[in-house]
Amino acid sequence: MIQLSANLGFLWTELTLTQAIEAAANNGFEAVECHFPYTTPTTDVKATLAKTGLQMLGLNTIKGDAANGENGLCALPDRLTEARAAIDQAIHYADKIGTPNVHVMAGVATGRAADKTFIDNLRYATTKAAPLGITILIEPLNSYDAPDYYLNNTAQAANIIETIDADNLKLMFDCYHVQVIEGDVVRRMRNLQSIIGHIQIAAAPDRTEPDNGELDYRYVFEAIDAMGYTQPVGAEYKPVSTTESGLGWMKSLRRY
Repeated sequence: MIQLSANLGFLWTELTLTQAIEAAANNGFEAVECHFPYTTPTTDVKATLAKTGLQMLGLNTIKGDAANGENGLCALPDRLTEARAAIDQAIHYADKIGTPNVHVMAGVATGRAADKTFIDNLRYATTKAAPLGITILIEPLNSYDAPDYYLNNTAQAANIIETIDADNLKLMFDCYHVQVIEGDVVRRMRNLQSIIGHIQIAAAPDRTEPDNGELDYRYVFEAIDAMGYTQPVGAEYKPVSTTESGLGWMKSLRRY
């Protein structure tokens, strides 16, 4: 049976982070993950994770100036100092709460300077994270949700991972983003399985609960299970109404 991780960047957003962790545990999730936990003390998060028995699977480096359209810093050639500080912050926080994955956000950038900057920053991140047993994740984002985002398809991500050749650099395979960008989700997932570090789900094209839309997650879950993937799959979707009122999808899908 597929295990599930609640992405608290989108689920139970009306609650504090620690309250949201407890809500996820009370509603049958086996793990949690988040986006930007940095305003919550690591001691509080760690205590709540211990209390609930859940693990925080992953978190993100900061976006930067989100109000002015920034969506990550690590491919921006003129933001090297801030990008390295964001990487340090994320790795430190992850280490303190026992989180095994850090998603390094590239940002809005293009061109050869961005290519070099992102690769250099990922080399920095993997080197810093390796002694702590932390994996660095990169994730292609679609142009509807993240216009002009540097990392925008799985082939680009795979090439970066091959170039850097670090054991702790992996692909975050978000089925929703991949469906919007490229389609053919299951075939791509099978072809990329050797470099996948985490899988996420949501309905496509509206990013709501995964029991609607154009992706049949019964089939996707069967494929994930057949791959031998045993880590919890991240539920990173935007609820149509309240989080708890939309959790019926778990009953119909989690048996696959």
